[in-house]
Amino acid sequence: MGPEYGERVPQRKNTFSSWSSWSSWSSRPSFRPRRIAQRAVHAGWAWVQRTGSVTAEHPGRLRFGAMGTGTRLAFPLGTVFGEPWIHLGAHCIVGEQVTLTAGLMPDLDLGPEPILRIGDGVVLGRGSHVIADTTVTIGSDCYFGPYVYVTSTNHSYDDPHQPIGKQWPRMEPVEIGPGCWIGTGAVVLPGARIGRNVVVAAGAVVRGEVPDHAVVA
Repeated sequence: MGPEYGERVPQRKNTFSSWSSWSSWSSRPSFRPRRIAQRAVHAGWAWVQRTGSVTAEHPGRLRFGAMGTGTRLAFPLGTVFGEPWIHLGAHCIVGEQVTLTAGLMPDLDLGPEPILRIGDGVVLGRGSHVIADTTVTIGSDCYFGPYVYVTSTNHSYDDPHQPIGKQWPRMEPVEIGPGCWIGTGAVVLPGARIGRNVVVAAGAVVRGEVPDHAVVA
């Protein structure tokens, strides 16, 4: 049975979430050093990110074959090698932990022509991978969500008696036309030829030829 009419119902007080308790707790001497330390850590990390980012004016150890004005690779970087055969257009944004590679391994001589070409105004989301063991071209104004995977190399299945990982991989050029949107976690396989202004849905797998203005889901 509930309380009689007119009887006052006792109120439970959430002492942890109440403003008075929070004010009292946050004013304790032990809280202030932590708050100061947090601010120092956040400010320090922001400085590290600014200083560690790569631009044409401040390339650090990286020496790309070409890098346009206004392009920035965010810090921390992903795996980057084969930079002399990587050409980046102007005003590109490359997110944190993005992998850009040209060639199967570092320190190879890949010839006079670029292997990985990225056009102007391209955005590569955090954690994406662009693996160019042979030619990969990304047109201007393409936007990649996080964790997109583009590769020109795939496993070979020619010998059924050999483990797949021990067989020499197959390589096919990849081309992504201008103005495309590639959703989070999408995979673009060797030999893919994606037209202009194509939408690739999150998690989709793309192979073969995709016409202009198509949607891949």
